[in-house]
Amino acid sequence: MAIIGTFTTSKDGFTGTLRTLAFQAKVSFVPNTKSSENAPDYRILASGGYEIGAAWEKLSQADRPYLSVSIDDPALPATVYANLIEGEDGTHTLIWSRSKID
Repeated sequence: MAIIGTFTTSKDGFTGTLRTLAFQAKVSFVPNTKSSENAPDYRILASGGYEIGAAWEKLSQADRPYLSVSIDDPALPATVYANLIEGEDGTHTLIWSRSKID
């Protein structure tokens, strides 16, 4: 697993920086007005207001809330799937792990 971002709680969501070897951007998670049950809970916007992904509220097996995140951008080689998890100090960490091929 790799940490690809750190975020803090903002007035309406989360703000922070997404960093990979090929990509770096200031990012905001903003609440989404859901039009259906499967719609994301948050839209992910890069600085300048460009939408680069979405996030869904989930509960872990230990009943701990987290966000399941999907990020895509032409600068990335493929869609990035990650989880935004709250740490003990109140900051949030975006954690990515490569899918295993069976």
